[in-house]
Amino acid sequence: MPQTVLLAEDDRAIRHALERALTLEGYEVTAVADGVEALAHAHRDRPDVLVLDVMMPGIDGLQVCRVLRAEGDRTPILMLTALVETADRIAGLDAGADDYVVKPFDVEEVFARLRALLRRTSPVTAGGGGGGGGGGVAPAEPGREPQISDRQVEAAGLRMDLQARRAWRGRRELELTRTEFELLELLARNAGIVLDHSTIYDRIWGYDFGPGSKNLAVYVGYLRRKLDEPGAPQLIHTVRGVGYVLRED
Repeated sequence: MPQTVLLAEDDRAIRHALERALTLEGYEVTAVADGVEALAHAHRDRPDVLVLDVMMPGIDGLQVCRVLRAEGDRTPILMLTALVETADRIAGLDAGADDYVVKPFDVEEVFARLRALLRRTSPVTAGGGGGGGGGGVAPAEPGREPQISDRQVEAAGLRMDLQARRAWRGRRELELTRTEFELLELLARNAGIVLDHSTIYDRIWGYDFGPGSKNLAVYVGYLRRKLDEPGAPQLIHTVRGVGYVLRED
C-alpha cells in the first residue's frame, strides 16, 4: 500500500505543485490549506507522515505540531519554512518537528527527507520486535566502553532503550524527537569515535546536503540543550572541520 502524506500548505500554487509531485512519487496525499483542517484529518485518518507549512493563518504549523505531540502522537513531521534564521528553525524542532525544509526548496530534497523520516518509523533500527518499557535495566555507568545489544545502547552515562525508543542520561529521561533519538543512537554506538559530517548525513538522513547545510549543526545544538546538565561534562564534542564525537570528559 502507498504511504500516506498529510500536506498542510496555505499557498495554493505550492500546495498543488507539491501534492502532484508527491502523488507522482507514489504517495497517497491529502492536501489541506490550514492548520484546523490538518488537525481534523490527522485525528480522523492518521497519516504515515505530515508535511506542515510553518506560516499558515489561524492555527499555524508549529501549533499543529505542538497539539499532536501533546496528545502523544509521534507521527513524523516535516516542516516547510520560509524562515531561514537558526532560531526560527529551532522553534520548529522545539515544537516537536522531526525535520525541516527551507523555501524555496528542491522537490528532490523533500523526497529525500521524507524517505529518511519514513525509514526511521520502521522497527528495524530498534532491533526488530515491538515496544516495551525500559524497566529493569540499570543506568549506564560513566566511563564504560559502549555496551551495545539489539535492545539497548549504553555509553558515556547514557542509556537508550531501542525498542521503546526512550533515552536517559543517568536517571533523567530525555524527551527526544525521532531525529534526535536516531542521531544520539548513532553517536552512542560510536562513542569515542569521530564521525564526519558526510557519514552522519548519510546514516541519519540518507542524503548529504553538502557543506553549506546547517541542518546537522542545528540538530546537534538542539540535542546538546537536552543532554547538558549544570556541573556535568558535555557529551557531544565538535571536532572542527571534521564532525562530532560522543565522549564524557
